[in-house]
Amino acid sequence: MIPVVKPYLPSREKLDKYLDGIYERAWLTNNGPLVQKLTDRLEEYLGVENLLLVANGTLALQIAYRALGVSGNEHGEQPEAITTPFTFIATASSLKWDGVQPVFADIDPNTWCISPENIEQAITSNTRAIVPVHVFGNACDVEAIDEIASRHGLKVIYDASHAFAVKYKGKSLLKYGDAATLSFHATKLFHTGEGGAIIFKRREDLERAKKMINFGITRPESIEELGINAKMNEMQAAMGLCVLDEMAGNLKAREKVWHRYLKALPNSLRLQAKNEALGYNYAYFPVVFETEKQAIRVASTLKKMEC
Repeated sequence: MIPVVKPYLPSREKLDKYLDGIYERAWLTNNGPLVQKLTDRLEEYLGVENLLLVANGTLALQIAYRALGVSGNEHGEQPEAITTPFTFIATASSLKWDGVQPVFADIDPNTWCISPENIEQAITSNTRAIVPVHVFGNACDVEAIDEIASRHGLKVIYDASHAFAVKYKGKSLLKYGDAATLSFHATKLFHTGEGGAIIFKRREDLERAKKMINFGITRPESIEELGINAKMNEMQAAMGLCVLDEMAGNLKAREKVWHRYLKALPNSLRLQAKNEALGYNYAYFPVVFETEKQAIRVASTLKKMEC
């Protein structure tokens, strides 16, 4: 099976070694050596630059909004961001929490990702950003979305919580947009217990965000930004390093099960239409049933079998 809610637990022996080092150094947070090591390893593994680790995926979105100037109503009008209704609540609530009004544009019925045509229709004079979601790791129409954003002068922040290690046209899907955010929650393909990351297109946005996640502090007596505490700690990074060490085996096992599902399940089930240029991570195998009653019955049967 593909465990979508059960945390993957890596080698306890390896984790203990990392924890021993944390105890020896007594350096628990504030950009410790394990956070630095995980940053470097994730940039290499994912094929990205300008990666910033944070405490969770929701804060990743909020810091991205702030760093890219989406938040704030200094001009007297409430800013808006166009996003999808088919996502976890944090995509919309993080905008609302930060004073940005989410405006929903409907999804493509086949890919389940936000429709570029519907984005275009939802743009107003108050729109500052587009916040698409790579639903279940499926790539949005990134070229169309980036073209719309460029034409209207909008920022693009991709909620890429499901898109760890996903490739599009041979390169990381996380390289699209002004920023892409990841969730490293315990149930994700790659996790740090709790945690998240932001991948910025521009180095200057990364440097500004670095200040924001540490209360805006740049030196002992210097505060240059309005900041918050969004730092990842060493315990989280230790878990992440262990999980990353075992990622190849985890991905291989999920891919094997995914293809077994694809072969065994009836053609009458409707599946998500994957982008043809996608290099998938096999984190999910979502299906559509004809009725809610049927979906509930299948879920109940699977739950009994698990017990």
